[in-house]
Amino acid sequence: MSCLNRLSVEEGRGNVTKEKVLIAIVDFKLRGTWPTAEVAYEMEELVKACHGEVVGKVHCPAHPPSSTTLINKGKVEEIVALIPVLGAETVIFSSELKGSQQRNLEEAFRVKTIDRTTIILDIFAKRATSLEGKLQVELAQLEYRLPRLTGHYDQLSRQGGGIGTMGPGETKLEVDRRRIGERIDRIKKDLGDVTRSRQVKRKRREGQHVPLISLVGYTNAGKSTLLNAMTGAHQETKDGLFTTLDSLARQHTLPNKQKVVFSDTVGFMHDLPHKLIEAFKATLEEVQSADLLLHVLDISNPNHQNFKEAVTGVLTQLEAHKKPTILVLNKVDRLEDKGIMEAVSKRYDKTVLISAKEKINLDELFLKIENELSSLVTHIDVKIPLKRMDLVHLAHREGDVIHEEYLEEGIHICANVPHHVAGVFLNARLGNSE
Repeated sequence: MSCLNRLSVEEGRGNVTKEKVLIAIVDFKLRGTWPTAEVAYEMEELVKACHGEVVGKVHCPAHPPSSTTLINKGKVEEIVALIPVLGAETVIFSSELKGSQQRNLEEAFRVKTIDRTTIILDIFAKRATSLEGKLQVELAQLEYRLPRLTGHYDQLSRQGGGIGTMGPGETKLEVDRRRIGERIDRIKKDLGDVTRSRQVKRKRREGQHVPLISLVGYTNAGKSTLLNAMTGAHQETKDGLFTTLDSLARQHTLPNKQKVVFSDTVGFMHDLPHKLIEAFKATLEEVQSADLLLHVLDISNPNHQNFKEAVTGVLTQLEAHKKPTILVLNKVDRLEDKGIMEAVSKRYDKTVLISAKEKINLDELFLKIENELSSLVTHIDVKIPLKRMDLVHLAHREGDVIHEEYLEEGIHICANVPHHVAGVFLNARLGNSE
């Protein structure tokens, strides 16, 4: 069950009672940070994704930040006064809290106090369905929780150096630390096995010379909807943050007959917790090994420029920011001002305007994909023996046949085929293999 909802039973019927949340929007006044209004909106969406109810928001300047509570004393007192008035049961901070800060704030507020990272991990835990996804989320949660255990059980321990410090043995805190450490080691081993299995599959695909195209983008940009539209997949889609967590790969044949694999990935977000990126590296390796990236951007969102920069930042962390990329400007069906589309498409290179939901302009997207992958394709113009009908079938199956003519001396074929296929034709052409 989510950390932001609880179940109540009324008159024999199960109803979900939404937890009332007060959001603290921390503002460090740093250059390049997101506008507080955008941070507040995204925090509300995160709470909504956890089925919580936002009952209030407090803007909390933190320049400089307090080492004990992150925000200043006056804001702490303001929130203390607001909690009973609003009936808030949880306070969520938009910035990550240190363990000591969280404990100090919780002691002052007397209600559950968590941060943005915790709620993102909660959403991921709720939506992970595959074994790999569940392991990745659990690893991120445990690594985040481990340094925050300190101080909870100090009163139980008398161990240490000096007189009178001998305790009864291992304390609860130390047991918890040891157990979490052991579980982390086990998960890392299991994920290592998953990674090796994924690498075997990748090498097999690379041996077949099938290009990999990874869909990347800010959460809720429409990647899964686009994957469904392009390949006929049935990936679940919803309008909300992080609706797709587990990666999905689908083989597809482009209009020019070139076979490719499309891979959907977890949605990105600005200031995505580092531990989460580390935990999901096994999945995100698909991005690192991709031949082409489709960066899906929700052009209908006024904050799309920040979304683009946030995704570029994550790609930079993955060392994938220099890969060939097509910027897919999605959700044009939601735009009433067509001038925005034209202005944005002119601002960036290699763009295509589409609507994945309405399947608008997908032909142009496929054409751009073919152009980007053209370096992996070779043009052949050969005459092959009449008895080599197997090569004719190969040209139609693996490539795009431009011209095919049956002559007395052989079969004349002009086609665009993958590099690994071209050699077969060149070796079999007339005068070379008869």
